[in-house]
Amino acid sequence: MRIVIAGGHGQIALRLERLLTARGDEVAGIIRKPEQAGDLLASGTEPVVCDLETASVEDVVKHLEGADAAVFAAGAGPGSGAARKETVDHRSAVLFADAAERAGARRFLIVSSMGTSQEPPPGTDPVFAAYLRAKAAADDDIRARDGLDWTVLRPGVLTNDPGTGRVKLAEHTGRAEVTRDDVAATLVALLDEPRTARRTLELINGDTPVTEAVRTIAEQN
Repeated sequence: MRIVIAGGHGQIALRLERLLTARGDEVAGIIRKPEQAGDLLASGTEPVVCDLETASVEDVVKHLEGADAAVFAAGAGPGSGAARKETVDHRSAVLFADAAERAGARRFLIVSSMGTSQEPPPGTDPVFAAYLRAKAAADDDIRARDGLDWTVLRPGVLTNDPGTGRVKLAEHTGRAEVTRDDVAATLVALLDEPRTARRTLELINGDTPVTEAVRTIAEQN
């Protein structure tokens, strides 16, 4: 497959790129800073410099032409304010989805977050509340599209612990930790299983091997 990943220098994206290139997929990672290219090249990933906050749909379509799948794994990241949660986590996701539709890259995965199914509770940090609202708006936009075979993945609390290869994947899992390694492995398995399209799924570490967890979800359709 040819797979284009937005947020190509993110912690989950870098792990995902390594897994995909190691098995022979053709992978391109969209990055904002040219100096990030070396980390992608080290895994055999094609770096594509494109700032999704300022790019036009036509700009992004060019990078998605010929792609079999698109993965939105971008985020404004820690230290950014509420405004960038909106421009990156929401608007850039919508832009990337628009471009994927135009380019004919129907398979579309988005890395979202738990806590986006309802309004943030009173007392939530304002910037974190803005993040949750931005993620929720992006999810809602993408789930309304008939032109994409989308899957929304909502991981729990992310850690950098070594991957376990075992997860709990369901519409509702309860809040718990999940390693970034296991998120990346789950994204690979979701890309391989078209029957997981049009599903919104939560992910935490658990007892089920990743491929089995994804297959079980697929068979529930």
